[in-house]
Amino acid sequence: MATKPVPPRPAPRLYLATPPVDEPARLAAELADLLAAADVAAVLVRLRDADPRSMISTVKALAPAIQNAGAALLIDGHPDIVARAGADGAHLSGLAAMEEAMPSLKPDRIAGVGGLATRHDSMAAGEAGADYVLFGEPDANGQRPSLEAIAERLQWWDELFEPPCVGFATSREEAEAFAAAGADFVLVGDLIWSDPRGAKTALAEIGAAIAQAHAGTLGQAKAEG
Repeated sequence: MATKPVPPRPAPRLYLATPPVDEPARLAAELADLLAAADVAAVLVRLRDADPRSMISTVKALAPAIQNAGAALLIDGHPDIVARAGADGAHLSGLAAMEEAMPSLKPDRIAGVGGLATRHDSMAAGEAGADYVLFGEPDANGQRPSLEAIAERLQWWDELFEPPCVGFATSREEAEAFAAAGADFVLVGDLIWSDPRGAKTALAEIGAAIAQAHAGTLGQAKAEG
């Protein structure tokens, strides 16, 4: 009996991190325009430290622009306010933080995790129910692994594990490399917001770049097969 061919992997999607939010109304207007111009799966809202009520109000002000565009809204940390803010989930840093947050997030909301220094931590996060694992973000000192090391980790995860993997990209070159390595999502933040051409142009360009890089890997695999 012939084996059923494995369907090709879909192209990676964008995961957009906001700057630390000061003016939610202004950012909400910008996000509405931005999310109409690119295929963004989720938006990671970074909040300034404040009292819970203020942070909840900020998230609620951003939610319509994000969720009405079909993107998931995740909060960077603060899993305790996710439900009250109407967010779709939280991104946690480190295995311990994820495990602590699980009871308040599951089963209805997304629990993503980064800050995974070792392969063992990554596997433990997957086994504990993480909805995605993130590789390549800066540590507390602003240090990151090399592009090659991040791509290698993404490829390893993609080949062996079921939960999606996310590559944190700080340049177009990294975004393309991570798409080619097997990332399901490419997380971009400052790379987009600091672009002098404007965030909309930058986001569309990165989206096109990761789609092209992904298509190139499919073409190579077909040629080798």
